[in-house]
Amino acid sequence: MKQITDCAGVPLPVFGKGIVISCGEVAGARPAGSVFLLTVRLAADAAEPLAGQFYLLRSEPSGVLLGRPISVYTANRTADGVLLGFLILKKGAGTQELCAVRPGDGIEVLGPLGNTFPAPRADDRACIAGGGIGIAPVAGFATTLPDGSYDFYASFKSGSYGLEHIAAKNLIVTTDDGSEGIRGMISAALTADVIRQRGYTVLYACGPTPMLAYLQGICAQAGIRAYLSMENRMACGVGACLGCTIATTQGNKRCCKDGPVFDGATLDFTPPKDRPIRLPPLPSEPDLSVDIAGVRFSNPVIAASGTFGYGSEYASVFDVNKLGGICSKGLTLQARGGNTGIRLVETPSGLINSIGLENPGIDHFIQHELPAMLRLRPVTIANLSGSSLETYVEGARLLDATDVPMIELNISCPNVKAGGMAFGMDCAAAASVTKAVRAATKKPLMVKLTPNAPDLVGIALAVREAGADAISLVNTFQALAIDLNTGRPVFDNVRAGLSGPAVKPIALRMVYDVVQAISRLPERERIPVVGLGGIATWQDAVEFLLAGAAAVQVGTATFANPLAMTQIADGIAAWMKAKGFRTIAEFRGMAQ
Repeated sequence: MKQITDCAGVPLPVFGKGIVISCGEVAGARPAGSVFLLTVRLAADAAEPLAGQFYLLRSEPSGVLLGRPISVYTANRTADGVLLGFLILKKGAGTQELCAVRPGDGIEVLGPLGNTFPAPRADDRACIAGGGIGIAPVAGFATTLPDGSYDFYASFKSGSYGLEHIAAKNLIVTTDDGSEGIRGMISAALTADVIRQRGYTVLYACGPTPMLAYLQGICAQAGIRAYLSMENRMACGVGACLGCTIATTQGNKRCCKDGPVFDGATLDFTPPKDRPIRLPPLPSEPDLSVDIAGVRFSNPVIAASGTFGYGSEYASVFDVNKLGGICSKGLTLQARGGNTGIRLVETPSGLINSIGLENPGIDHFIQHELPAMLRLRPVTIANLSGSSLETYVEGARLLDATDVPMIELNISCPNVKAGGMAFGMDCAAAASVTKAVRAATKKPLMVKLTPNAPDLVGIALAVREAGADAISLVNTFQALAIDLNTGRPVFDNVRAGLSGPAVKPIALRMVYDVVQAISRLPERERIPVVGLGGIATWQDAVEFLLAGAAAVQVGTATFANPLAMTQIADGIAAWMKAKGFRTIAEFRGMAQ
């Protein structure tokens, strides 16, 4: 990371590697373990950052795509290199990785990035304010000023941290819960009147956006300058991608390049249209049960077909009775041996499979696997596939004579040469097979759709009109893998099905679109939609429910984490309790 500067001597960003010196919990932060101090050593020829700058950091190895923008808290040049200290709020996957590193680990580093806090004028009376993790850059800036030349306001929800190096004339701490200093937000200690009374002429601040908007307002009232350090989601960090723009009176500005420090008078703090959900927490456990086509599920988490066998396979790994439902392996009228050759290829955040509906046939399923499935508490769903209209109909007729509570009509499998996805690619074919199966069974019928269809919404409406009681989507996306040794496609069938976290945003959009279309119908004509595709966490599942899904199916995630489905159910319950929702119906479709 050899130091590079511009013509003015300002260090330019360089990509390289740092070495972790230490990483540990910060005392005083509440809840305990929520904030960490990470110390990283850069090479001796690395640039020393200026006050207010930041770096993009990513641990090695990492499961996230992007580095995380972290402001510099401390910076010191030693004989061994440049020592950088970062205060990190453990929040998402990237920061969780950064907080878990150990001495000697590598850290990918891009920086220093962004601009700096301008120094006070000779006659200035400076006020510095930091909120939460926003303490880091302003505390670092404070160390560049003469001791006692400024007042420092630190605002936290609870507890306090990051103030060890502050040498302010007056240090004022506020906490929402009163655990430290003055009880209340920063407005309890710093107002326009206080600015006038104490003779402040310039304010420097970093913190949550509502806090910065408040400080902008009181500085304008008091007629003083304000320099506010902003944050935003970032990708490149160097001003190339325009993904981190901040609204200002001078148009959009790049947080990473034109900021993060802005003249406060130029910032546009127009309130967002959507407000966070604010309901009192639920005092009791929420009701996770859902109704799909008249069938009651104890919770909305269903094991997806093809990933969970027939339920008993995972019984020794976790309590499968905690699931809402289990979809059987894809069933065909006659036994199938499946596809030849390689069947699985792992990809970044995904899995390509070419299983080919290997199964023992419906007769065997009815005699052997179904009785064991029915003894489990989750709702049993028989996933029915076929190679022709006649085999679909005969399979439905056989299943209709059993006690299986629901049939999932699979017209979306991409891994068979006949039938499967071919029926789900256009409205007429999808409607014809749905209508024929509907006539062969009185069971609740859920039709599973393919994301590869050119008109997914049209097909969803067509199968509803043809007799579907519910819809599940999406099945896997057609994909390809090529062997670098042979130069040929890996799979014998060439194309195969991609699943896993990589497809989740697209699957979510498709579920949203189908729910939106169905919601436009008269209420009596609407049918529930079960969402699937890349769901790996409870957060993913809640997104699908907010998009309007009646329930979710989880597949590939179980291979990576066998406990994923029970953790998802528990996570949904905890989120509902925290947000005050008693039933899933109270928030289902809120995003529409």
